[in-house]
Amino acid sequence: MIWNTQYSADKLKRDVIAALTVAAISLPQGMAYALLAGVDPKYGLYSAIMVTFVASIFGSASHLINGPTSAISLVVFAALAHFDPDQRIEAAEAMFLLGVMVGSIQILISVFRLGDLTRYISESVILGFMSAAALVLAIGQISNALGLSSKGTGTQHILYRLWLTLKQGNIVHVKAIAVSVSTLFLAIGLRKIVQRYKLPQFDMFVSLLIVALAAFALGWTVPDVNGKAALSIAGTVPASLPTAHIPSVKPQWVFELAPDALAIAFLGLLEALAIAKSIANQTKQPLNYNRQCLAEGLANLTGGFFQSLPGSGSLSRSAINFQSGAVTRFSGIITAVFVALAVLLFAPLSRYVPTAALAALLLLTAFRLFDLCRIRYTIRSTWVDAAAYVVTAISGIAFGLDIAILIGVGVSILLFVPRAAKLKSNELIVDLYGVVRERLESDPFNKDLLIYDFEGELFFGAAPELQRHLILVERTAKSRGVAHVLLRLKRVRHPDAVSLEMLEHFLRQSESDGVSVWLSGLQPDLLEAFDRLKFSDWLPSDRTFASHLDYNSSTINAVRYIKNEISQKNDQPSSFEVLNYQA
Repeated sequence: MIWNTQYSADKLKRDVIAALTVAAISLPQGMAYALLAGVDPKYGLYSAIMVTFVASIFGSASHLINGPTSAISLVVFAALAHFDPDQRIEAAEAMFLLGVMVGSIQILISVFRLGDLTRYISESVILGFMSAAALVLAIGQISNALGLSSKGTGTQHILYRLWLTLKQGNIVHVKAIAVSVSTLFLAIGLRKIVQRYKLPQFDMFVSLLIVALAAFALGWTVPDVNGKAALSIAGTVPASLPTAHIPSVKPQWVFELAPDALAIAFLGLLEALAIAKSIANQTKQPLNYNRQCLAEGLANLTGGFFQSLPGSGSLSRSAINFQSGAVTRFSGIITAVFVALAVLLFAPLSRYVPTAALAALLLLTAFRLFDLCRIRYTIRSTWVDAAAYVVTAISGIAFGLDIAILIGVGVSILLFVPRAAKLKSNELIVDLYGVVRERLESDPFNKDLLIYDFEGELFFGAAPELQRHLILVERTAKSRGVAHVLLRLKRVRHPDAVSLEMLEHFLRQSESDGVSVWLSGLQPDLLEAFDRLKFSDWLPSDRTFASHLDYNSSTINAVRYIKNEISQKNDQPSSFEVLNYQA
Protein backbone atom coordinates (compact mmCIF):
# COMPACT_ATOMS: atom_id res chain seq x y z
CA MET A 1 0.00 0.00 0.00
CA ILE A 2 1.13 3.56 -0.73
CA TRP A 3 -0.64 5.02 2.26
CA ASN A 4 -0.45 3.28 5.64
CA THR A 5 -0.33 4.04 9.33
CA GLN A 6 3.44 4.52 9.14
CA TYR A 7 3.18 7.24 6.49
CA SER A 8 4.21 10.36 8.40
CA ALA A 9 4.23 14.08 7.68
CA ASP A 10 7.98 13.91 7.19
CA LYS A 11 7.61 11.26 4.49
CA LEU A 12 4.89 13.35 2.82
CA LYS A 13 7.21 16.36 2.81
CA ARG A 14 10.02 14.35 1.21
CA ASP A 15 7.66 12.91 -1.42
CA VAL A 16 6.30 16.38 -2.27
CA ILE A 17 9.78 17.90 -2.65
CA ALA A 18 10.88 15.02 -4.88
CA ALA A 19 7.67 15.30 -6.92
CA LEU A 20 8.23 19.02 -7.54
CA THR A 21 11.73 18.30 -8.79
CA VAL A 22 10.60 15.45 -11.06
CA ALA A 23 7.66 17.49 -12.41
CA ALA A 24 10.05 20.29 -13.38
CA ILE A 25 12.00 17.96 -15.67
CA SER A 26 8.88 16.10 -16.85
CA LEU A 27 7.62 19.20 -18.68
CA PRO A 28 10.52 19.68 -21.10
CA GLN A 29 11.09 15.94 -21.43
CA GLY A 30 7.44 15.25 -22.18
CA MET A 31 7.42 17.79 -24.99
CA ALA A 32 10.83 16.71 -26.29
CA TYR A 33 9.98 13.00 -26.37
CA ALA A 34 6.71 13.70 -28.20
CA LEU A 35 8.73 15.67 -30.73
CA LEU A 36 11.10 12.71 -30.96
CA ALA A 37 8.15 10.38 -31.67
CA GLY A 38 6.95 12.75 -34.40
CA VAL A 39 3.66 13.64 -32.70
CA ASP A 40 2.09 16.71 -31.06
CA PRO A 41 3.95 17.81 -27.88
CA LYS A 42 0.73 17.69 -25.87
CA TYR A 43 0.66 13.88 -26.12
CA GLY A 44 4.00 13.71 -24.33
CA LEU A 45 2.67 15.87 -21.51
CA TYR A 46 -0.51 13.79 -21.33
CA SER A 47 1.70 10.71 -20.95
CA ALA A 48 3.61 12.42 -18.14
CA ILE A 49 0.24 12.78 -16.40
CA MET A 50 -1.74 9.60 -17.10
CA VAL A 51 0.98 6.96 -17.49
CA THR A 52 2.87 8.31 -14.46
CA PHE A 53 -0.29 8.44 -12.33
CA VAL A 54 -1.59 4.93 -13.09
CA ALA A 55 1.80 3.20 -12.89
CA SER A 56 2.51 4.82 -9.50
CA ILE A 57 -0.78 3.53 -8.09
CA PHE A 58 -0.39 -0.09 -9.13
CA GLY A 59 3.40 -0.48 -9.23
CA SER A 60 5.79 -2.30 -6.93
CA ALA A 61 8.92 -0.10 -7.03
CA SER A 62 8.85 2.85 -4.63
CA HIS A 63 11.00 5.21 -6.71
CA LEU A 64 10.17 4.27 -10.31
CA ILE A 65 8.67 7.15 -12.32
CA ASN A 66 6.88 6.14 -15.51
CA GLY A 67 5.96 8.24 -18.51
CA PRO A 68 7.45 9.12 -21.89
CA THR A 69 11.02 7.93 -22.51
CA SER A 70 13.49 8.47 -25.32
CA ALA A 71 13.80 4.76 -26.18
CA ILE A 72 10.03 4.19 -26.38
CA SER A 73 9.55 7.41 -28.36
CA LEU A 74 12.12 6.29 -30.92
CA VAL A 75 10.30 3.00 -31.47
CA VAL A 76 6.97 4.84 -31.68
CA PHE A 77 8.50 7.05 -34.36
CA ALA A 78 9.54 3.97 -36.31
CA ALA A 79 6.05 2.47 -35.89
CA LEU A 80 4.40 5.60 -37.29
CA ALA A 81 6.95 6.09 -40.07
CA HIS A 82 4.57 4.96 -42.84
CA PHE A 83 2.24 7.93 -42.17
CA ASP A 84 2.87 11.04 -44.27
CA PRO A 85 3.65 14.29 -42.40
CA ASP A 86 0.22 15.69 -43.32
CA GLN A 87 -1.55 12.66 -41.77
CA ARG A 88 -1.13 13.95 -38.23
CA ILE A 89 -4.61 12.94 -37.08
CA GLU A 90 -4.28 9.39 -38.46
CA ALA A 91 -0.82 9.05 -36.92
CA ALA A 92 -2.15 10.18 -33.53
CA GLU A 93 -5.03 7.68 -33.68
CA ALA A 94 -2.59 4.92 -34.59
CA MET A 95 -0.39 5.92 -31.63
CA PHE A 96 -3.35 5.68 -29.24
CA LEU A 97 -4.17 2.23 -30.65
CA LEU A 98 -0.50 1.29 -30.26
CA GLY A 99 -0.65 2.25 -26.57
CA VAL A 100 -3.70 0.03 -26.04
CA MET A 101 -1.97 -2.88 -27.79
CA VAL A 102 1.21 -2.41 -25.78
CA GLY A 103 -0.71 -2.25 -22.51
CA SER A 104 -2.73 -5.36 -23.38
CA ILE A 105 0.42 -7.36 -24.15
CA GLN A 106 2.05 -6.29 -20.89
CA ILE A 107 -1.06 -7.18 -18.90
CA LEU A 108 -1.11 -10.65 -20.51
CA ILE A 109 2.57 -11.08 -19.57
CA SER A 110 1.60 -10.31 -15.98
CA VAL A 111 -1.51 -12.53 -15.98
CA PHE A 112 0.53 -15.52 -17.15
CA ARG A 113 3.21 -14.59 -14.61
CA LEU A 114 5.92 -14.22 -17.23
CA GLY A 115 7.40 -11.12 -15.62
CA ASP A 116 10.14 -13.14 -13.97
CA LEU A 117 11.36 -14.22 -17.41
CA THR A 118 12.65 -10.69 -18.00
CA ARG A 119 15.42 -11.56 -15.55
CA TYR A 120 16.92 -13.77 -18.24
CA ILE A 121 17.40 -10.89 -20.67
CA SER A 122 21.08 -10.07 -20.48
CA GLU A 123 22.12 -6.72 -19.03
CA SER A 124 24.56 -6.54 -21.94
CA VAL A 125 21.62 -6.59 -24.35
CA ILE A 126 19.91 -3.75 -22.50
CA LEU A 127 23.14 -1.76 -22.49
CA GLY A 128 23.63 -2.36 -26.22
CA PHE A 129 20.08 -1.23 -26.92
CA MET A 130 20.49 1.93 -24.85
CA SER A 131 23.71 2.77 -26.69
CA ALA A 132 21.99 2.35 -30.06
CA ALA A 133 19.02 4.38 -28.84
CA ALA A 134 21.34 7.17 -27.73
CA LEU A 135 23.04 7.30 -31.12
CA VAL A 136 19.73 7.21 -33.02
CA LEU A 137 18.39 9.91 -30.72
CA ALA A 138 21.39 12.15 -31.38
CA ILE A 139 21.31 11.62 -35.15
CA GLY A 140 17.61 12.40 -35.28
CA GLN A 141 18.07 15.79 -33.57
CA ILE A 142 20.96 17.12 -35.66
CA SER A 143 18.59 18.74 -38.16
CA ASN A 144 16.61 20.52 -35.43
CA ALA A 145 19.78 21.68 -33.69
CA LEU A 146 21.10 23.15 -36.96
CA GLY A 147 17.78 24.63 -38.03
CA LEU A 148 17.57 22.47 -41.16
CA SER A 149 14.43 21.14 -42.77
CA SER A 150 14.27 17.38 -42.35
CA LYS A 151 14.29 15.45 -45.60
CA GLY A 152 13.38 11.90 -46.44
CA THR A 153 10.62 9.68 -45.06
CA GLY A 154 10.37 7.60 -41.90
CA THR A 155 10.66 4.40 -43.94
CA GLN A 156 14.20 5.33 -45.01
CA HIS A 157 17.26 4.55 -42.92
CA ILE A 158 18.09 7.25 -40.39
CA LEU A 159 21.64 7.72 -41.73
CA TYR A 160 20.29 8.15 -45.26
CA ARG A 161 17.75 10.71 -44.02
CA LEU A 162 20.54 12.59 -42.25
CA TRP A 163 22.55 12.67 -45.49
CA LEU A 164 19.53 13.96 -47.43
CA THR A 165 18.89 16.62 -44.76
CA LEU A 166 22.48 17.85 -44.77
CA LYS A 167 22.50 17.91 -48.57
CA GLN A 168 19.03 19.27 -49.31
CA GLY A 169 17.76 20.77 -46.06
CA ASN A 170 18.54 24.40 -46.94
CA ILE A 171 21.34 26.33 -45.24
CA VAL A 172 22.36 26.03 -41.62
CA HIS A 173 20.40 28.47 -39.41
CA VAL A 174 22.81 30.54 -37.31
CA LYS A 175 20.12 31.51 -34.80
CA ALA A 176 19.14 27.86 -34.31
CA ILE A 177 22.79 26.95 -33.64
CA ALA A 178 23.03 29.83 -31.15
CA VAL A 179 19.95 28.55 -29.31
CA SER A 180 21.22 24.95 -29.31
CA VAL A 181 24.68 25.84 -28.04
CA SER A 182 23.31 28.22 -25.40
CA THR A 183 20.89 25.58 -24.14
CA LEU A 184 23.66 22.97 -23.92
CA PHE A 185 26.03 25.25 -22.01
CA LEU A 186 23.27 26.38 -19.65
CA ALA A 187 22.09 22.81 -18.95
CA ILE A 188 25.63 21.54 -18.33
CA GLY A 189 26.55 24.52 -16.15
CA LEU A 190 23.37 24.40 -14.11
CA ARG A 191 23.75 20.64 -13.60
CA LYS A 192 27.18 21.23 -12.06
CA ILE A 193 25.75 23.90 -9.77
CA VAL A 194 22.87 21.62 -8.78
CA GLN A 195 25.23 18.74 -7.99
CA ARG A 196 27.74 20.92 -6.13
CA TYR A 197 25.21 22.58 -3.85
CA LYS A 198 22.77 19.62 -3.76
CA LEU A 199 19.89 21.68 -5.10
CA PRO A 200 16.66 20.35 -6.61
CA GLN A 201 17.34 19.26 -10.19
CA PHE A 202 15.57 22.03 -12.09
CA ASP A 203 18.53 22.42 -14.47
CA MET A 204 16.84 21.28 -17.71
CA PHE A 205 13.64 23.16 -17.00
CA VAL A 206 15.45 26.37 -16.04
CA SER A 207 17.71 26.11 -19.10
CA LEU A 208 14.72 25.78 -21.38
CA LEU A 209 12.95 28.68 -19.64
CA ILE A 210 15.96 31.05 -19.90
CA VAL A 211 16.57 30.27 -23.57
CA ALA A 212 12.86 30.56 -24.43
CA LEU A 213 12.66 33.97 -22.70
CA ALA A 214 15.83 35.16 -24.45
CA ALA A 215 14.57 34.01 -27.86
CA PHE A 216 11.25 35.75 -27.23
CA ALA A 217 12.98 38.98 -26.14
CA LEU A 218 15.03 38.94 -29.33
CA GLY A 219 11.88 38.39 -31.35
CA TRP A 220 13.07 35.07 -32.78
CA THR A 221 9.92 33.14 -31.75
CA VAL A 222 7.43 35.96 -32.36
CA PRO A 223 5.47 35.54 -35.63
CA ASP A 224 5.89 38.30 -38.18
CA VAL A 225 3.21 39.81 -40.40
CA ASN A 226 3.23 36.63 -42.47
CA GLY A 227 2.64 34.50 -39.37
CA LYS A 228 6.15 32.98 -39.43
CA ALA A 229 8.82 33.19 -36.75
CA ALA A 230 12.57 33.30 -37.29
CA LEU A 231 12.90 29.98 -35.42
CA SER A 232 10.69 26.93 -35.58
CA ILE A 233 8.79 26.26 -32.36
CA ALA A 234 7.85 23.03 -30.64
CA GLY A 235 4.15 23.65 -31.12
CA THR A 236 1.21 24.97 -29.20
CA VAL A 237 -0.04 22.92 -26.27
CA PRO A 238 -3.60 23.69 -25.17
CA ALA A 239 -4.27 24.45 -21.51
CA SER A 240 -6.37 21.31 -21.04
CA LEU A 241 -6.07 17.91 -19.44
CA PRO A 242 -6.30 14.62 -21.35
CA THR A 243 -9.86 13.46 -21.93
CA ALA A 244 -11.24 9.98 -22.49
CA HIS A 245 -11.03 8.97 -26.13
CA ILE A 246 -11.62 5.64 -27.88
CA PRO A 247 -8.91 5.14 -30.52
CA SER A 248 -9.83 4.38 -34.10
CA VAL A 249 -9.31 0.72 -34.94
CA LYS A 250 -8.40 -0.31 -38.47
CA PRO A 251 -7.42 -3.91 -39.24
CA GLN A 252 -4.54 -2.71 -41.41
CA TRP A 253 -3.17 -0.64 -38.53
CA VAL A 254 -3.40 -3.59 -36.14
CA PHE A 255 -1.45 -5.76 -38.55
CA GLU A 256 1.20 -3.10 -39.20
CA LEU A 257 1.58 -2.09 -35.54
CA ALA A 258 1.69 -5.61 -34.06
CA PRO A 259 5.51 -6.14 -34.33
CA ASP A 260 6.17 -2.66 -32.92
CA ALA A 261 3.65 -3.19 -30.10
CA LEU A 262 5.42 -6.41 -29.14
CA ALA A 263 8.82 -4.69 -29.26
CA ILE A 264 7.62 -1.73 -27.18
CA ALA A 265 5.94 -4.04 -24.65
CA PHE A 266 9.15 -6.00 -24.07
CA LEU A 267 11.34 -2.93 -24.21
CA GLY A 268 9.10 -1.08 -21.76
CA LEU A 269 9.21 -3.92 -19.27
CA LEU A 270 12.96 -4.36 -19.64
CA GLU A 271 13.53 -0.64 -19.22
CA ALA A 272 11.24 -0.30 -16.20
CA LEU A 273 12.43 -3.43 -14.39
CA ALA A 274 16.10 -2.67 -15.04
CA ILE A 275 15.70 0.80 -13.51
CA ALA A 276 13.63 -0.52 -10.60
CA LYS A 277 16.19 -3.24 -9.84
CA SER A 278 19.04 -0.75 -10.05
CA ILE A 279 17.49 1.52 -7.41
CA ALA A 280 16.22 -1.41 -5.31
CA ASN A 281 19.79 -2.69 -5.04
CA GLN A 282 20.55 0.47 -3.06
CA THR A 283 17.34 0.66 -1.02
CA LYS A 284 17.07 -3.14 -0.42
CA GLN A 285 13.39 -2.96 -1.37
CA PRO A 286 11.91 -6.33 -2.46
CA LEU A 287 10.28 -6.14 -5.89
CA ASN A 288 7.30 -7.98 -7.31
CA TYR A 289 8.13 -8.30 -11.01
CA ASN A 290 4.70 -9.50 -12.14
CA ARG A 291 2.98 -6.72 -10.23
CA GLN A 292 5.23 -4.15 -11.88
CA CYS A 293 4.46 -5.68 -15.29
CA LEU A 294 0.77 -5.31 -14.52
CA ALA A 295 1.29 -1.67 -13.54
CA GLU A 296 3.16 -0.98 -16.80
CA GLY A 297 0.35 -2.59 -18.78
CA LEU A 298 -2.45 -0.77 -16.99
CA ALA A 299 -0.61 2.55 -17.40
CA ASN A 300 -0.17 2.15 -21.17
CA LEU A 301 -3.66 0.76 -21.63
CA THR A 302 -5.18 3.70 -19.76
CA GLY A 303 -2.89 6.12 -21.58
CA GLY A 304 -4.12 4.80 -24.93
CA PHE A 305 -7.66 5.78 -23.97
CA PHE A 306 -6.51 9.22 -22.76
CA GLN A 307 -4.48 10.39 -25.80
CA SER A 308 -1.08 9.60 -24.31
CA LEU A 309 2.24 8.66 -25.81
CA PRO A 310 3.19 5.09 -24.72
CA GLY A 311 5.71 5.10 -21.92
CA SER A 312 7.81 3.13 -19.49
CA GLY A 313 10.09 3.69 -16.54
CA SER A 314 12.27 6.77 -16.98
CA LEU A 315 15.91 6.43 -15.99
CA SER A 316 16.50 10.16 -15.49
CA ARG A 317 13.25 10.96 -13.68
CA SER A 318 13.44 7.85 -11.48
CA ALA A 319 17.02 8.66 -10.51
CA ILE A 320 16.03 12.25 -9.70
CA ASN A 321 13.05 11.00 -7.69
CA PHE A 322 15.33 8.75 -5.63
CA GLN A 323 18.11 11.30 -5.23
CA SER A 324 15.61 14.00 -4.21
CA GLY A 325 14.57 11.95 -1.19
CA ALA A 326 11.31 10.32 -2.27
CA VAL A 327 10.09 7.59 0.07
CA THR A 328 7.06 5.95 -1.54
CA ARG A 329 5.16 5.63 -4.83
CA PHE A 330 3.02 8.53 -3.66
CA SER A 331 5.74 10.83 -5.04
CA GLY A 332 4.83 9.58 -8.54
CA ILE A 333 1.16 10.39 -7.98
CA ILE A 334 2.03 13.91 -6.78
CA THR A 335 4.34 14.34 -9.78
CA ALA A 336 1.44 13.62 -12.16
CA VAL A 337 -0.73 16.15 -10.31
CA PHE A 338 1.97 18.84 -10.51
CA VAL A 339 2.45 18.24 -14.25
CA ALA A 340 -1.32 18.52 -14.76
CA LEU A 341 -1.39 21.84 -12.90
CA ALA A 342 1.56 23.11 -14.93
CA VAL A 343 -0.19 22.17 -18.18
CA LEU A 344 -3.29 24.11 -17.12
CA LEU A 345 -1.30 27.18 -16.06
CA PHE A 346 1.63 27.39 -18.47
CA ALA A 347 0.97 25.16 -21.51
CA PRO A 348 0.03 28.03 -23.89
CA LEU A 349 3.49 29.52 -23.38
CA SER A 350 5.01 26.46 -25.10
CA ARG A 351 4.47 28.18 -28.46
CA TYR A 352 7.51 30.31 -27.62
CA VAL A 353 9.82 27.32 -26.99
CA PRO A 354 12.31 26.94 -29.90
CA THR A 355 12.62 23.48 -31.39
CA ALA A 356 16.40 23.92 -31.34
CA ALA A 357 16.33 24.25 -27.52
CA LEU A 358 14.45 20.98 -27.13
CA ALA A 359 16.82 19.36 -29.62
CA ALA A 360 19.78 20.47 -27.49
CA LEU A 361 18.25 18.87 -24.39
CA LEU A 362 17.68 15.65 -26.34
CA LEU A 363 21.28 15.68 -27.55
CA LEU A 364 22.42 16.07 -23.96
CA THR A 365 20.13 13.23 -22.91
CA ALA A 366 21.61 11.05 -25.65
CA PHE A 367 25.13 11.76 -24.43
CA ARG A 368 24.20 10.87 -20.87
CA LEU A 369 22.71 7.58 -22.03
CA PHE A 370 26.23 6.44 -22.97
CA ASP A 371 27.43 4.86 -19.74
CA LEU A 372 31.07 4.53 -20.75
CA CYS A 373 32.12 2.86 -17.50
CA ARG A 374 29.51 0.12 -17.86
CA ILE A 375 30.24 -0.30 -21.56
CA ARG A 376 33.96 -0.71 -20.88
CA TYR A 377 33.28 -3.12 -18.01
CA THR A 378 30.89 -5.20 -20.13
CA ILE A 379 33.22 -5.50 -23.09
CA ARG A 380 36.17 -6.46 -20.88
CA SER A 381 34.30 -8.97 -18.72
CA THR A 382 33.57 -11.93 -21.04
CA TRP A 383 33.34 -12.49 -24.78
CA VAL A 384 29.69 -13.50 -24.33
CA ASP A 385 28.77 -10.14 -22.79
CA ALA A 386 30.84 -8.28 -25.37
CA ALA A 387 29.15 -10.15 -28.23
CA ALA A 388 25.66 -9.50 -26.84
CA TYR A 389 26.41 -5.80 -26.47
CA VAL A 390 27.95 -5.37 -29.91
CA VAL A 391 25.28 -7.38 -31.78
CA THR A 392 22.42 -5.47 -30.13
CA ALA A 393 24.04 -2.06 -30.61
CA ILE A 394 24.84 -2.65 -34.28
CA SER A 395 21.35 -4.08 -34.87
CA GLY A 396 19.82 -0.90 -33.47
CA ILE A 397 21.67 1.22 -36.02
CA ALA A 398 21.37 -1.18 -38.95
CA PHE A 399 17.78 -2.43 -38.60
CA GLY A 400 16.04 -0.04 -36.19
CA LEU A 401 15.36 -0.14 -32.47
CA ASP A 402 12.15 -2.15 -32.77
CA ILE A 403 14.04 -4.98 -34.49
CA ALA A 404 17.09 -4.55 -32.25
CA ILE A 405 15.24 -5.36 -29.02
CA LEU A 406 13.85 -8.56 -30.58
CA ILE A 407 17.31 -9.49 -31.83
CA GLY A 408 18.68 -8.74 -28.36
CA VAL A 409 16.11 -11.02 -26.74
CA GLY A 410 17.04 -13.74 -29.24
CA VAL A 411 20.72 -13.26 -28.49
CA SER A 412 20.04 -13.58 -24.77
CA ILE A 413 18.20 -16.84 -25.33
CA LEU A 414 20.90 -18.22 -27.62
CA LEU A 415 23.59 -17.33 -25.10
CA PHE A 416 21.67 -18.48 -22.04
CA VAL A 417 20.40 -21.89 -23.16
CA PRO A 418 23.80 -23.42 -24.10
CA ARG A 419 25.33 -22.17 -20.84
CA ALA A 420 22.38 -23.44 -18.80
CA ALA A 421 22.59 -26.78 -20.59
CA LYS A 422 26.13 -27.39 -19.37
CA LEU A 423 26.13 -30.47 -17.17
CA LYS A 424 29.30 -31.60 -15.41
CA SER A 425 30.28 -34.96 -13.95
CA ASN A 426 33.33 -35.95 -11.94
CA GLU A 427 34.50 -39.26 -10.58
CA LEU A 428 34.72 -39.26 -6.77
CA ILE A 429 36.46 -41.37 -4.18
CA VAL A 430 36.35 -41.64 -0.40
CA ASP A 431 39.90 -41.00 0.85
CA LEU A 432 41.69 -42.41 3.91
CA TYR A 433 40.07 -39.76 6.10
CA GLY A 434 36.53 -40.54 5.03
CA VAL A 435 36.25 -37.40 2.87
CA VAL A 436 34.41 -37.57 -0.42
CA ARG A 437 36.51 -35.76 -3.03
CA GLU A 438 37.29 -35.73 -6.73
CA ARG A 439 39.45 -38.62 -7.87
CA LEU A 440 42.94 -37.67 -8.99
CA GLU A 441 44.94 -39.51 -11.64
CA SER A 442 47.29 -40.79 -8.94
CA ASP A 443 44.40 -42.37 -6.97
CA PRO A 444 43.89 -46.11 -7.57
CA PHE A 445 40.62 -47.49 -8.94
CA ASN A 446 38.13 -49.11 -6.61
CA LYS A 447 37.13 -52.46 -8.05
CA ASP A 448 33.92 -52.65 -6.00
CA LEU A 449 32.32 -49.21 -6.32
CA LEU A 450 32.24 -46.41 -8.89
CA ILE A 451 31.13 -42.95 -7.62
CA TYR A 452 30.17 -40.08 -9.91
CA ASP A 453 29.01 -36.56 -9.03
CA PHE A 454 26.60 -34.70 -11.35
CA GLU A 455 26.09 -30.91 -11.36
CA GLY A 456 23.86 -28.70 -13.50
CA GLU A 457 20.34 -28.14 -14.82
CA LEU A 458 18.30 -31.24 -15.63
CA PHE A 459 16.02 -29.63 -18.22
CA PHE A 460 15.42 -30.70 -21.83
CA GLY A 461 18.26 -28.52 -23.14
CA ALA A 462 20.76 -30.51 -21.08
CA ALA A 463 19.46 -33.90 -22.26
CA PRO A 464 22.33 -34.57 -24.71
CA GLU A 465 24.85 -33.72 -21.99
CA LEU A 466 23.09 -35.96 -19.47
CA GLN A 467 23.02 -38.83 -21.92
CA ARG A 468 26.73 -38.40 -22.68
CA HIS A 469 27.66 -38.50 -18.99
CA LEU A 470 25.46 -41.53 -18.27
CA ILE A 471 27.08 -43.39 -21.18
CA LEU A 472 30.48 -42.48 -19.72
CA VAL A 473 29.47 -43.95 -16.34
CA GLU A 474 28.14 -47.08 -18.00
CA ARG A 475 31.31 -47.63 -20.05
CA THR A 476 33.61 -46.92 -17.12
CA ALA A 477 31.81 -49.42 -14.91
CA LYS A 478 31.90 -52.04 -17.68
CA SER A 479 35.60 -51.52 -18.46
CA ARG A 480 36.56 -51.87 -14.78
CA GLY A 481 34.17 -54.70 -14.06
CA VAL A 482 32.43 -52.71 -11.30
CA ALA A 483 28.99 -54.00 -10.29
CA HIS A 484 28.02 -51.12 -7.98
CA VAL A 485 27.58 -47.47 -9.03
CA LEU A 486 26.70 -44.48 -6.86
CA LEU A 487 25.47 -41.25 -8.48
CA ARG A 488 25.58 -38.14 -6.30
CA LEU A 489 22.79 -35.83 -7.50
CA LYS A 490 23.06 -33.22 -4.78
CA ARG A 491 23.85 -30.40 -7.20
CA VAL A 492 21.41 -31.07 -10.01
CA ARG A 493 18.42 -28.76 -10.35
CA HIS A 494 15.01 -28.45 -11.98
CA PRO A 495 14.46 -31.95 -13.40
CA ASP A 496 11.96 -32.23 -16.24
CA ALA A 497 10.26 -35.09 -18.08
CA VAL A 498 13.09 -35.60 -20.59
CA SER A 499 15.86 -35.90 -17.98
CA LEU A 500 13.75 -38.04 -15.65
CA GLU A 501 12.89 -40.46 -18.43
CA MET A 502 16.55 -40.67 -19.40
CA LEU A 503 17.56 -41.35 -15.79
CA GLU A 504 14.88 -44.02 -15.44
CA HIS A 505 16.07 -45.74 -18.61
CA PHE A 506 19.65 -45.73 -17.29
CA LEU A 507 18.61 -47.24 -13.94
CA ARG A 508 16.52 -49.99 -15.55
CA GLN A 509 19.15 -50.80 -18.18
CA SER A 510 21.92 -50.96 -15.58
CA GLU A 511 19.89 -53.35 -13.46
CA SER A 512 19.29 -55.64 -16.43
CA ASP A 513 23.07 -55.54 -17.15
CA GLY A 514 23.79 -56.70 -13.59
CA VAL A 515 24.95 -53.31 -12.28
CA SER A 516 23.32 -51.96 -9.12
CA VAL A 517 22.91 -48.15 -9.07
CA TRP A 518 22.40 -46.05 -5.93
CA LEU A 519 21.43 -42.37 -5.81
CA SER A 520 22.57 -39.98 -3.05
CA GLY A 521 22.09 -36.30 -2.25
CA LEU A 522 18.54 -36.30 -3.57
CA GLN A 523 16.87 -32.90 -3.20
CA PRO A 524 13.13 -32.43 -2.46
CA ASP A 525 12.21 -31.55 -6.06
CA LEU A 526 13.80 -34.74 -7.38
CA LEU A 527 12.23 -36.87 -4.64
CA GLU A 528 8.81 -35.37 -5.38
CA ALA A 529 9.25 -36.15 -9.08
CA PHE A 530 10.20 -39.76 -8.23
CA ASP A 531 7.08 -40.02 -6.10
CA ARG A 532 4.78 -38.64 -8.82
CA LEU A 533 6.27 -41.01 -11.39
CA LYS A 534 6.03 -43.96 -8.94
CA PHE A 535 9.71 -44.88 -9.07
CA SER A 536 9.14 -46.76 -5.82
CA ASP A 537 7.18 -49.42 -7.75
CA TRP A 538 10.41 -50.72 -9.32
CA LEU A 539 13.29 -48.91 -7.54
CA PRO A 540 14.01 -50.29 -4.03
CA SER A 541 13.83 -47.66 -1.31
CA ASP A 542 17.31 -48.53 -0.06
CA ARG A 543 18.78 -47.39 -3.38
CA THR A 544 18.00 -43.71 -2.70
CA PHE A 545 19.52 -41.45 -0.05
CA ALA A 546 17.97 -38.04 0.49
CA SER A 547 20.13 -35.02 1.23
CA HIS A 548 20.01 -34.14 4.94
CA LEU A 549 21.47 -31.42 7.10
CA ASP A 550 22.80 -33.85 9.69
CA TYR A 551 26.43 -34.58 10.55
CA ASN A 552 26.95 -37.42 8.09
CA SER A 553 26.43 -36.70 4.40
CA SER A 554 23.99 -38.79 2.41
CA THR A 555 26.86 -39.87 0.14
CA ILE A 556 28.88 -41.22 3.10
CA ASN A 557 25.78 -43.01 4.38
CA ALA A 558 25.20 -44.50 0.92
CA VAL A 559 28.82 -45.67 0.61
CA ARG A 560 28.64 -47.36 4.05
CA TYR A 561 25.40 -49.07 3.13
CA ILE A 562 26.88 -50.35 -0.16
CA LYS A 563 30.00 -51.56 1.70
CA ASN A 564 27.91 -53.59 4.11
CA GLU A 565 25.84 -55.02 1.28
CA ILE A 566 28.94 -56.07 -0.65
CA SER A 567 30.43 -57.66 2.50
CA GLN A 568 27.24 -59.60 3.22
CA LYS A 569 26.91 -60.74 -0.37
CA ASN A 570 30.51 -61.92 -0.64
CA ASP A 571 30.61 -63.12 2.97
CA GLN A 572 33.93 -61.27 3.35
CA PRO A 573 35.11 -57.70 4.02
CA SER A 574 34.95 -55.26 1.12
CA SER A 575 38.07 -53.77 -0.43
CA PHE A 576 37.44 -50.22 0.83
CA GLU A 577 38.03 -50.40 4.57
CA VAL A 578 38.54 -46.58 4.63
CA LEU A 579 34.84 -46.35 5.30
CA ASN A 580 35.50 -47.04 8.96
CA TYR A 581 36.55 -43.37 9.30
CA GLN A 582 34.02 -40.78 10.32
CA ALA A 583 32.79 -38.21 7.77
